[in-house]
Amino acid sequence: MKPTRTDTLVGSFVLVGLVAVAYLALHLGAGNLPSGDTYLIEARFSNAGGLNRGASVLLAGVIVGRVEDIRLDPGDFSAIATLRVRSNVHLPTDSMASIRTSGLIGDRFISLAPGAEADNLTPGSRIVLTESAVDLESLIGKMAFGSVDKETPPNETQESPQ
Repeated sequence: MKPTRTDTLVGSFVLVGLVAVAYLALHLGAGNLPSGDTYLIEARFSNAGGLNRGASVLLAGVIVGRVEDIRLDPGDFSAIATLRVRSNVHLPTDSMASIRTSGLIGDRFISLAPGAEADNLTPGSRIVLTESAVDLESLIGKMAFGSVDKETPPNETQESPQ
């Protein structure tokens, strides 16, 4: 049986489709943004437990970026997350970054809350207002053994204004 021209065209179409699916799977699985220019900003957290490279960065529930890197600052032993954000997202300088969990025991992501300042963050700048990850195990342990202090301040870090 000799292959016809239609068989060759269908086979080529299927092959191109498989290559396209493989390309998308590799790039989306690696945490790359599908389109557009991006810029890098940083956020300092006292606890980045459970946050991984490639985690989503959300603004109003919409994915606007990914976590590019997480490193330890040897000076004060805090975690510095480098965020890759779409260039069409202009965040005010007083924006806040919080580490959140999707669901009760789901993946961690960074939620951004825009501020009200007129000036925007520039590439390479740092978000000053952050809220670190909640350590669920220690919180449950404190509740189970009755050592929860009612006056515990929230887990926030902020540079003092001067």
